[in-house]
This record gives sequence, C-alpha cells and structure tokens, in this order.
Amino acid sequence: MSDGWRVGGGLNGGYQLSLLGNAMRAALPKHPDPVAVSAYYISPAEAGPVTAAVRPLRVGGRTATVAADLKQDDEIRLSVLATYGDLDSFPADDVRTTAEPIAMPPREECVPNTLAPDEVKQMAPFTQRFEMLFHPDEIGWAVGKPSGRGQITAWFRLADDREPDPLSLLMAVDALPPVTFDLGLMGWAPTVELSAHVRAKPAPGWLRLRHRTRNIAGGMFEEDCEVWDSTDRLVAQSRQLALLPR
Repeated sequence: MSDGWRVGGGLNGGYQLSLLGNAMRAALPKHPDPVAVSAYYISPAEAGPVTAAVRPLRVGGRTATVAADLKQDDEIRLSVLATYGDLDSFPADDVRTTAEPIAMPPREECVPNTLAPDEVKQMAPFTQRFEMLFHPDEIGWAVGKPSGRGQITAWFRLADDREPDPLSLLMAVDALPPVTFDLGLMGWAPTVELSAHVRAKPAPGWLRLRHRTRNIAGGMFEEDCEVWDSTDRLVAQSRQLALLPR
C-alpha cells in the first residue's frame, strides 16, 4: 500500500476498503461488484506490503457472501463481511426513491482542494489523489469559520481521470474531510465501522458527495454519505461510526 494515501496517523480507510474489495472481486468471477459491505477497522494501516485473506462463504445465483481480512505484519488491519453481485444483471429501471439529488453550484464557482496549504497536503497526501470542488457555502471550516451544521458537500473525481466504478465508490464514501470539521473539530477521525451500499454502476463523469452528521456521543460520531453520479442517480450510500478528532 502506498504512502500517497496517508491521512494523519494512517492510510485512508476508503483506500484500504477498495483494495480489499478488489481482492474479494477476484475471488468471485461471477459476482464482480460490491453490493453491501460492512468494514471494521481494527488497527491503523501503514504503507508497505499487505496480504488479503478472502473466504467465500456462500456463492448463489444472484449474490455471493464473502469475508476478508487485510493483514499487515501478522496483524489484521481491516475485517470485512460483504455481499457481491453483478450490477449489470439488476433491473436498471426499477428505481423508486424519495431521495433528492445533491444540488451543487457550477464547478467553476466551487472551491478546489488544490488551494489547501502545503502543510495540509503533507499531512494528508491522499487528498491529492482526486479533485474535490467544495460547495462555497460549506467551506467556512477551512478558514476557521465552521457553520456548525455538520455537512460537507463537494464535486469529486479521481485525479488521473479514471472514470468511477463500483470499487472506486468504496473509496469515495470515505474521501471527503471528516464532517466534524464543519463543527469546528479538526483533526484525523479514525473510522471504527463503515457500512456501504452500492446501488448502481456510476455513469462517467463527476460525482457529487455529501457527508452529514446529526449525533455526537461518547467520543464518537456518525457520518452519513450519499454519492450521486452525472445522471442524477444515487449510486452509493454509507454510514460510518468514527472517533472524534483528538
């Protein structure tokens, strides 16, 4: 694993999850896409060699259930239980939702992550792996004026112009800064558990991401994420429980 995906004291959790997701995909040739993923982050991962131990538990017709561990130095860093399928075989026109697409200003009116200070880029180099254009009304936390609403929204795409796919969505749901930044609580917020649902293959183009939180208790907070593609399709949802920044 590359140090270029580091944030604070460890490697980004979404990056780890997408790598392990790729290993699970390799073990399930008839079920290539993550559908439901529950990930437990056991210890911080570092740059260097890792091993993916994958155990298919049941392979059915439409879905397969699989367990996997990401191991480093004989320790488990990440443990996952997941359901995989073939999103191309799911009924594409069966969509009934009350969810409303994320409304964003034009990209030229948003605030790019490239404006981050050099010390932030050095502390969290993973932020340079993609382009983020933040909603101008939700970027006050970057200049010491958080809104207190607990919401961060942004346009998003990978920096190498790779189009989004189901595996990259596992990374995207953990890509934005911790939503606690908008509450004035800055710093690395380690994930305890993350559950992600991939609802459809994303269309080419920019994604729109929104992180929200409503409850802080016991030194932890929940972070809900929605990912919308360029066709206004809700393609991924997640909730994670994370530790408050120290």
